[in-house]
Amino acid sequence: MKTLAVLFGGQSTEHEISDLSACFVAENLDETKYELMMIGITKDGRWFWYTGPVDAIRCHTWQDDAENLVPCVVSPCSAHHGLLLLDKAAGTFAVRRVDVVFPVLHGKNGEDGTVQGLLTLAGIPYVGCDTYASAVCMNKIATKRLCAGLGISMAASVELTAGPDFDMNAAVCAAEEKLGYPVFVKPANAGSSVGITKARSRAELIAGIEKAFENDRLVLMEEAVVGREVEVAVLGGERDFVSECGEIAPNSDFYDYETKYISDVAEYYIPARLRPETAEIIRGTAGRIFRALGCTGLSRVDFFVTADETVYFNEINTLPGFTAISMYPQLMRRSGLTYAELIDRLVEDACRR
Repeated sequence: MKTLAVLFGGQSTEHEISDLSACFVAENLDETKYELMMIGITKDGRWFWYTGPVDAIRCHTWQDDAENLVPCVVSPCSAHHGLLLLDKAAGTFAVRRVDVVFPVLHGKNGEDGTVQGLLTLAGIPYVGCDTYASAVCMNKIATKRLCAGLGISMAASVELTAGPDFDMNAAVCAAEEKLGYPVFVKPANAGSSVGITKARSRAELIAGIEKAFENDRLVLMEEAVVGREVEVAVLGGERDFVSECGEIAPNSDFYDYETKYISDVAEYYIPARLRPETAEIIRGTAGRIFRALGCTGLSRVDFFVTADETVYFNEINTLPGFTAISMYPQLMRRSGLTYAELIDRLVEDACRR
């Protein structure tokens, strides 16, 4: 039996989504194969081994259950191969070996290579992409630059960097000249559509840029591609597997954070309503992007498809949502993998690597 540590919570704006994803993993893994440790990270960066009920994680109250919280850290010493459990009263610590980690952490300080680097130093196998691929894929600007070199079709864009020399008027004029309206404004390093706005006028564009800079010093402005949102799930291994296509109908202005997790108005179609040849183009492109960016383990690759079924790459997520409504596990289930089998495959790939 392997000791599997699930990292959840974290300091990003996607803390609550991480809690839900962790519950999904905990409730769907094969309990005969794993000794589960739930390692929660609070919004202010404290780490705990949480031994209480999963429902408290779902309700985001786990960090208030003092009786079930053991302070801990991942030891960077590879000889420990695991956690240091801290006893503050005694001023001592105990080493707890961990066989593999599933970092169910979305967004900054979880999906961007930071935790991956720590686990690499610790010598602990972990699910998902390595430090380099996590960092590159988290940064929308870096991703676009690399994919442009592959000849991948993408929306036209303008890049912005916060700093003393930033000129709002020049940024707005560049967007109006190159992109027109409407235009999407995105923090370069954020997930779950946090901080993204759709601007239809100069006033909205300025407000959108200011909001994006609240989340990141790098901002991407993109032309609005009119089309359907299509996603595929990629499962890494000795031979990468690409799922069939899934389609999202937001039934809102765009597929933002509220549409994804709060309002529950979106509709999902698996398989996507596409011509077979278009679906194959998308699946092939997703595989190319996954390999070119150095991804391993898992990723969800997102596209726009116009009315004439022209395909545009949107973004890649190396630790996509693992909630009950998330597209990644749904696509894998429709491809023949139960949730428990999916977790097994991810853990096996982590240990193999």
